[in-house]
Amino acid sequence: MHKLSPSTSFFIQLAKSQAILSYRFDRALGGLGFTEFLILLQLDQAPGGQLSRIALAENIGLTASGITRVLLPMAKVHLVKDGKASDDARVRSVEATAAGKQKLADEIARLKFLTDDLVLKNTHKELERIADVLRDIAGRAKT
Repeated sequence: MHKLSPSTSFFIQLAKSQAILSYRFDRALGGLGFTEFLILLQLDQAPGGQLSRIALAENIGLTASGITRVLLPMAKVHLVKDGKASDDARVRSVEATAAGKQKLADEIARLKFLTDDLVLKNTHKELERIADVLRDIAGRAKT
């Protein structure tokens, strides 16, 4: 049997947890997948409410073609639309529609109910520290 380093064990457990939580979140969200939720959340938090497709893909960990595959059905059901044109025609941005913004608000409420059920009340400070560590790791992994 192989002995794993603490960092390797951490990332294996993180990947397992992410897979389990994504599945649970997909089931809990009202017809919206977790990736779609993340897209709407990124757009909500972006300056001016829009992001280039490339920035959006990078922010949620998808490829350029992956983001296109997710955005097409979202546009068909009017959750997102093309953003304002930039000076560079090669850069296409995306923004949430009014329906997408409402869907995000609804799903944040659902997700809060689920996550509050998963997390013990006395662990919130610890979760903030873990979130900081994960943001740092993600930032270094992007380079």
